[in-house]
Amino acid sequence: MSLLTTGIDLNSDVGEFPAALADGSEDRLLRLVSSANIACGGHAGDALSMRDGVRLCLIHGVGVGAHPAYPDRAGFGRTRIEISKPDLTTSIREQIERLVVVAGGLGATVRHVKPHGALYNAAARNAELAAVIADAVSSVDRRLVLVGLAGSAMLDVWKSAGFTTVAEAFADRRYEPDGTLRSRTLADALIVDPIEAARQALSIARDGVILATDGSRLSVDAQTICIHGDTVNATSIASEVRNRLQQAGVSVTSF
Repeated sequence: MSLLTTGIDLNSDVGEFPAALADGSEDRLLRLVSSANIACGGHAGDALSMRDGVRLCLIHGVGVGAHPAYPDRAGFGRTRIEISKPDLTTSIREQIERLVVVAGGLGATVRHVKPHGALYNAAARNAELAAVIADAVSSVDRRLVLVGLAGSAMLDVWKSAGFTTVAEAFADRRYEPDGTLRSRTLADALIVDPIEAARQALSIARDGVILATDGSRLSVDAQTICIHGDTVNATSIASEVRNRLQQAGVSVTSF
């Protein structure tokens, strides 16, 4: 069944690698997406990278979002760590506030929050953890939009807490039959072929369907599609995804 989508947001996680800023690849990526999730100190990022990321978003007309994580720079926020709920709430709040201050200094506004890595995946399954994220964001600004995995419990928790939410699907990740993302510990978790990623993105946007790893068809209702900035060929993937969407009459537009 076609959802007859005429427009969808493309987002990317950025500000995670200084080299990507230095060689211009982050700039090229941000020319192709409509929203950015900027690392704000939990798993990566500092005041300089945040400032550079916000500046590029302003240049290219890209929506600015915070990308908080477990406070785990050594593990790049990709492993769930033991941390108390109060400490995690404080960490998430402080990460978002750092970006708010940086963005404000450049005349920009942070409009959304998307958790990173292990925090994102755990909150998709764990309502209590999703509530911790909601509490942290509430202490910063309840007008912030929360971005989470389409069809997951996290979106229900955030909606119940009164937040505007945006459901997300991934062009460059494979899905398990239960709708969760395939673990990065598995060799085939990532989609690095731009043509395959574009095919999946178009299926999400036009048909509301993702093919799972077992070949089954998953229904997905997403308003934004992610292309990870650290995926191999990220810029090529973003370019192919954007072109394929536009050729099919699906415009790329910020949510």
